[in-house]
Amino acid sequence: MPTTTLNALFQHVAVTDGVTVRVSVNFMPEQSRVAAGRWFWVYHIRIENGRDEVVQLKTRHWQISDSSGMVNVVDGEGVVGETPVLAPGQSHDYVSGCELTTNQGAMEGHYAFAHADGSLFEVAIPHFPLDAPAEQLG
Repeated sequence: MPTTTLNALFQHVAVTDGVTVRVSVNFMPEQSRVAAGRWFWVYHIRIENGRDEVVQLKTRHWQISDSSGMVNVVDGEGVVGETPVLAPGQSHDYVSGCELTTNQGAMEGHYAFAHADGSLFEVAIPHFPLDAPAEQLG
């Protein structure tokens, strides 16, 4: 698939110091249990290194909110068990999911990346909504 077509699939984008984070999110009715008050989304993230140096993703920080005002903060090492090293021009893709007890919410946060000398810098993860279609409101 050509890069321009593939990049069009990503709905939310943030660029920080030459590192681009793209996010595509999809509601998953087959994994949701609406009658039990559980809605599930899958998000696909692409991280692109537009810098002229090698960088490594070290940690993640998420703020996940739902429509009732509940905010869950998640901090951890890497992403889905990996701490990818990205050379200039390289990208890393991963897919993960989020379950909420409301039919709407949002996610945002940042990654900590390491320069070659080990010093860290933060890269924004764009804010993206988690919205169930009207027929999935429960």
